[in-house]
Amino acid sequence: MGNLSGGHIADFVLVGFPTSPPLQLLLFVFFFTIYLLTLLENALIVSTIWLTPSLHRPMYFFLAHLSFLELWYINVTVPRLLGAFLTQDRRRVSSVGCMTQLYFFIALACTECVLLAVMAYDRYLAICEPLRYPSLMPSSLATHLAASSWGSGFFSSMIKLLFISRLSYCGPNIINHFFCDISPLLNLTCSDKEQAELVDFLLALVMILLPLLAVVSSYTPIIAAIVRIPTAQGRRKAFSTCASHLAVVVIYYSSTLFTYARPRAMYTFNHNKVISVLYTVIVPFLNPAIYCLRNREVKDALRKLVLGRCHYSRNVPD
Repeated sequence: MGNLSGGHIADFVLVGFPTSPPLQLLLFVFFFTIYLLTLLENALIVSTIWLTPSLHRPMYFFLAHLSFLELWYINVTVPRLLGAFLTQDRRRVSSVGCMTQLYFFIALACTECVLLAVMAYDRYLAICEPLRYPSLMPSSLATHLAASSWGSGFFSSMIKLLFISRLSYCGPNIINHFFCDISPLLNLTCSDKEQAELVDFLLALVMILLPLLAVVSSYTPIIAAIVRIPTAQGRRKAFSTCASHLAVVVIYYSSTLFTYARPRAMYTFNHNKVISVLYTVIVPFLNPAIYCLRNREVKDALRKLVLGRCHYSRNVPD
């Protein structure tokens, strides 16, 4: 535990978003509202897909996994951020707690990258191979692909943490961020960090760029197939099946690549913390809205589920 405890440093201090007390309270209300709505939205998506037999198909199976992931993803960073808005003591995090937060953040982020690529491949089969889709994407394959997404994300995070936790941190212990991230930690180490940076770079290529290439490879024939559809109504219907996923991919990957394309400079620019809010807080909040507002089956199933529960509660005798 000596190295895992951060060498000479027993804890770290997260700078967060230092502002005046009134603005701190306003930010707390904003993030707390987003946090609660995100939990509610994603829990409803998971429950609706789980309880609706007609949605037990690969497309919605992957969507349920994405929403389940977002439930954990936002819980990794936001609760501590909310506490930091209320009291200065909550900005202090133990070294073990920091490494734990870092592990789960990396694991879930990498899992989401792979899962988005899997969802793109599913859309490719549905649009470009519609007749063979049931045989090409059986439920067993969908289960294996989802499990591989989770497994690869948590395994790659474990490899990264093994190298980062071996470093010594001698001070200062100030992390210019609102959660424990790789670059701010590496900038505080007093050990030789070249090996850890190399491992981080190589795994980033595997877990970010390779899934991104898979997404691009899937959407290139998808767009070509949609363009060849003779009717405008047919093109709109085909595009609607992948528009939600494409929007999520663009938002998530653009913000992630913008932040991690220059990791050495990350700690010197406060606006990178704002960009981090986009993919750690805003994207989990927007994903359910993007999918539900553009998907009639999910909206209908959600409406039946909610109205059915309300009807049941009204008819239950006191």
